Amino acid sequence: MLDRPMMDPRELRNAFGCLPTGVTIVSLFDEAGKPTGVTVGSFTSLSMSPALCLFSLGKNQASARLFQDNTPFVVNVLSPDLADVAWQFAKPLEDKFEGVAISDTLVVAPRLRDCIAHFACHTHAIHDGGDHIIVVGEIMDFDYEDGDALIFYRGGMHKPAAL
Repeated sequence: MLDRPMMDPRELRNAFGCLPTGVTIVSLFDEAGKPTGVTVGSFTSLSMSPALCLFSLGKNQASARLFQDNTPFVVNVLSPDLADVAWQFAKPLEDKFEGVAISDTLVVAPRLRDCIAHFACHTHAIHDGGDHIIVVGEIMDFDYEDGDALIFYRGGMHKPAAL
């Protein structure tokens, strides 16, 4: 096996930050039935048939323990108007939903209002990903509307530039 050079985690994070990512909030209920969620920048499509998506989540994040087989959750795709909400869900707060409007979904998980897309899912599989878990969701229902998605780029939230 070849010796690997020591990598500076901050520099690696900066390199990853060169690629803009969409900003989502994955929302679900905790063990006590209280709505919770986490800001996620790793959401992506996986399969059209069956309808699957995935995201990764740090193993040390409080929400990681909530994802088990068949756990219902919603991936909420944020608009640029919701940058403050994205930062709110990125922090370890007692009530992440303070001041945030929600509605019901086909799955038993809270859905954030005013998002440009929603994917109501059940956990299909969980894989190890180093210091993260990779959550594969089976999409049970979805909706979307016109509008720009909030993006994360080089440590900040941004509205996409017009093409």
